[in-house]
Amino acid sequence: MNSSFSDRMKTPALIGAACTLAVGLPLFLVAPGGATKRQKAPFLGRSFAHRGLHSEDKTVPENSLEAFRLAAEVGYGIELDVQLTKDGQVVVFHDDTLDRVCGVHARVDEKTYDELKTLRLCGTEQRIPLFSEVLAVIHGRGPLLVELKNGKRNKELCEKTYALLSDYRGEVCIESFNPLIVRWFRHHGKDLLRGQLATVPKDYEGFSPATAFLLSRCLLNFLARPQFIAYRIGRRPLIVRASEWMGALKFGWTAHNARAERHRDAVIFEFYSPQLKFK
Repeated sequence: MNSSFSDRMKTPALIGAACTLAVGLPLFLVAPGGATKRQKAPFLGRSFAHRGLHSEDKTVPENSLEAFRLAAEVGYGIELDVQLTKDGQVVVFHDDTLDRVCGVHARVDEKTYDELKTLRLCGTEQRIPLFSEVLAVIHGRGPLLVELKNGKRNKELCEKTYALLSDYRGEVCIESFNPLIVRWFRHHGKDLLRGQLATVPKDYEGFSPATAFLLSRCLLNFLARPQFIAYRIGRRPLIVRASEWMGALKFGWTAHNARAERHRDAVIFEFYSPQLKFK
């Protein structure tokens, strides 16, 4: 066999291998993890009150004990955010800084809990709650969706959050924008349904364009193999939908009307009154 004929035979094989790699590699990167029916059942078709059942006029502030009490009384699922204080307490608060909600120019992780509990939410009498206080108020009266915020002490946050949840008698799943946080639960909290939060590239402030692209396309799913993807409501990239076709549950945030329920497995809502369960 002469070399020219051999080269001609190799060319289609190389092209085929390249095409397989081009298609197969992205699918491998975004493939979700498997979940049991028992893991999925409490969350399918559920409406989750975004940061509790807070009000648009802020008289009931987001992530407040009152917002969680109201949501639990109705029976909604509840979405909330956890992060660490300077002295290692797990508190429920969304922003990295206190400016927007408390009117104080400082980071949450720069303050001890004793300092934080003197502050008030949105000018009301409500204060920043401990996660343990929130769990006591909800008391299993609806499924709980816990977002772990990205910070400088992620391992500590994961460990302490999971320890608190281990004593909680209620249905819980976790999510984060940071795939490494989700990965921690893949290895240490296998009993909990875990999800990858994602959004469009422009929303990833402080990240390089390349990192924002990877995160927005869930191309780091291979690190954590999330069982659901909670994507900002709107058009989702094709590769994210491919992950859903491979079995990732479809969570959407943040809904302001019932149209968001179409073609989704769970919805995080605010400022309207959806059904407790829409399918």
